[in-house]
Amino acid sequence: MIAASVGFQCPQCVHEQNRGTRQAVTPAGAALVSRPTVTYVLIAINVVIFGLQFLTGIDQVARNYGMWPVAVAVNGEWFRLLSAAFLHGSFLHIAFNMYVLFALGPALERILGHVRYLALYLVAALGGGIASYAFSDIRTISVGASGAIFGLMGALLIAGRRLGHDIRQVAMLLAVNVVIGFVAPGVDWRAHLGGLVAGAAAAAVFVYAPKKNRLAWQIFGIAVLLGLFIALAAWRTADIRLFLEPVLQDFTVQT
Repeated sequence: MIAASVGFQCPQCVHEQNRGTRQAVTPAGAALVSRPTVTYVLIAINVVIFGLQFLTGIDQVARNYGMWPVAVAVNGEWFRLLSAAFLHGSFLHIAFNMYVLFALGPALERILGHVRYLALYLVAALGGGIASYAFSDIRTISVGASGAIFGLMGALLIAGRRLGHDIRQVAMLLAVNVVIGFVAPGVDWRAHLGGLVAGAAAAAVFVYAPKKNRLAWQIFGIAVLLGLFIALAAWRTADIRLFLEPVLQDFTVQT
């Protein structure tokens, strides 16, 4: 027997209770999160990459790995759809994004759990990249985690409403940043809105999935989102190639 707070319990009973405490308890079907590890790791990754970017040359790295529609459509550099979300244009740029990530990320990570939270962040970042690719001027080069950050804000609105929390502060923060995106020059508001929609949609998939076969429904929902991303990217690629066809035909291969 094992000593308990009241009397004694058999080892099997203690094992069953301990196993029960590890079962999913969040609305998304994930285990409780005591420390927002993924948020801290994402911040560290962004900071380290910016440090390397600063040492190498901020503008040069942005040209090589930022979201540039022509490079994606013509050269097949699809990695730019996601790599741009881990680059930044200045110290102020990364400082603001990482501050919002630090402020909002832990709450969302505790709601979704580590894996689903990371999936949402990446889906939002990719959604921002896809929106920028699909609707920006083909000459534009953009960088920043803002699409993912807007995705977190959208996700908190959805998840907070699902849990019955007061979401007015998040809604106000989101509204202010949306306005800034349209007013301030040099801001890729398309990536912001794309990340916002993608993050909100992913959050809805996670917190509103039926409890029966919840994981399967969540995987299916994210797969549908990715399918929509692929369709939008394919449309934009065809559109850019058609637009540049007269120019591309004039190129000759030299060795």
